[in-house]
Amino acid sequence: MKLTQLPDEFVQALPVLQTITQAGFEAYFVGGSVRDALLGKKIHDVDIATSAYPAEIKQIFRRTIDTGIQHGTVTVMQQETAYEVTTFRTESGYQDFRRPDHVTFVRSLREDLKRRDFTINALALQHDGTIIDLFAGLTDLENKVIRAVGDPNERFHEDALRMMRAVRFESQLGFRIEANTEVAIRAQHQLLSKIAVERIHDEFVKLMLGQARYNGLVSFVQTELYQQCPDFTNAGPAFKALLKLPTTPLRSEAAVWLLIAQQLQLDSEQVKPFLRHWKSANDLIYAVSTSLPVLQKFLAQQPLSNWDFYQAGLTNVLTANQIAYFYGADMAETALQSKYQQLPIKQRSELAVNGGDLLQALALKPGPKLGQLLAHLERAVVAAQIPNQKAALIAAATKL
Repeated sequence: MKLTQLPDEFVQALPVLQTITQAGFEAYFVGGSVRDALLGKKIHDVDIATSAYPAEIKQIFRRTIDTGIQHGTVTVMQQETAYEVTTFRTESGYQDFRRPDHVTFVRSLREDLKRRDFTINALALQHDGTIIDLFAGLTDLENKVIRAVGDPNERFHEDALRMMRAVRFESQLGFRIEANTEVAIRAQHQLLSKIAVERIHDEFVKLMLGQARYNGLVSFVQTELYQQCPDFTNAGPAFKALLKLPTTPLRSEAAVWLLIAQQLQLDSEQVKPFLRHWKSANDLIYAVSTSLPVLQKFLAQQPLSNWDFYQAGLTNVLTANQIAYFYGADMAETALQSKYQQLPIKQRSELAVNGGDLLQALALKPGPKLGQLLAHLERAVVAAQIPNQKAALIAAATKL
């Protein structure tokens, strides 16, 4: 097979490929970028594999960076763009079920491609658009199949995260895992416990954000991969119930975890340690724990107060509303946006008085009472009980 028109990302990188081949070595575009080009999807990273050893690449190019030279990767600077160029290699001794203990540089493209995870990722592209397919990846791409290269048990022992990548690709691409590969995941799923939570976290979120989330989740549950994830050991019933919900794509990572929190019946306090176990960022933890009470109001069909909107913020309200949709309890987004825009203030800094104003007007001393006054005035303004005017706020403060 031959690509008659290379994507712009490849065209821009062609000088790197051509420079290597002109020096007498082989060089190809490889991996996910080739797969995505064939699927007509956006290319994120252009990876180049070559028969040239790292020292030889450094001799060929004037500007290079030793990115991961012990594993054969040298970054080549082409004008202001960086390209990772990796030597063909074989790997062995995966004691941590993630990274090889030994890397051996080779001159063979076949040896390099056969260590890759799935056939659809084991494709190589020459500078003239010719596809090198040594493991029937084109057939699997056409049939929308995710199949391990060679023995799937070996591939998952080499890198247990590949099992999560398989179910993630199901979700992102709308493919199905081939039977033998799925059997191997089911047999080896316990190896996922050897993988860092941060890496599992990334794959799980990508799975949940995929356009074919149902595909990935079915395999995630049936292969029991979920049991090796933080706080999911007993979550089987929750995930099976999740599979019965609408398959509408989720819009954000916060929406992903809010949906999971609801399925697990977590409250705002329980969700915080749960997300910490998943090594989530603090801003995500705040977003989910803030959205959860709003979601509960949607589900209980209780109206949101001005304070609910103010405290949660529009983004978190809309996230809660998106998840409410899955349970048939959402509202029109335009109505929510309008309600938020009508708030007298949207953050405390917009309050027409500050602590200094109250200290001066009321002859107060700094202390707890000042904070209580400001909090009271803030709530009153948000509730539209007092106009957000300095004189009106000071007058109201004198009566408290």
